Amino acid sequence: MTAETPHPTTAPAVKRSPPSEEQLLRHLRHAGTVAQRAVTLGKHPFGAILVAPDHETVLMEQCNIDTVNHAESTLARVAAHNYSAEYLWACTLYTTVEPCCMCAGTAYWANIGRVVFGMTEHDLLQCTGNHGENPTMSVDSRYVFAHGQKPVELIGPVAAVHDDILALHQRFWAQH
Repeated sequence: MTAETPHPTTAPAVKRSPPSEEQLLRHLRHAGTVAQRAVTLGKHPFGAILVAPDHETVLMEQCNIDTVNHAESTLARVAAHNYSAEYLWACTLYTTVEPCCMCAGTAYWANIGRVVFGMTEHDLLQCTGNHGENPTMSVDSRYVFAHGQKPVELIGPVAAVHDDILALHQRFWAQH
């Protein structure tokens, strides 16, 4: 597939409306609250929520569990068990940090049609370096989604929440 060739649409033919700017920011801030809760539970500061097609109803929220059960991948796996692929295609996963390649792949396979994030993997790498608990990979989610066969919409980074998320990570990783 070349850059000029569009992705074949293997996703369900479900109409998706975009979230408003207010909804987008509100849900990213909610994901930030989930990330802060993760820290209070002794986990890494990552948070994700799944929002229904109405852009209002929060269906699920998940903080980070451990190095192989990230907030996004855990949420996507549980969502895939609880909702149809057609329904998930019209949902949005909001997450504080750009999904790593594992989480982007899991969201893709779960058939979540839109992913919104506040801060990039590159920015996370600046906070973590080669930290043994979070050896951040240089494979961004755009790369992962671009190599799939369905057009997952990716929105981010979102400047209005970036600095708050960055500050949370800088504080956390400086102490660990």
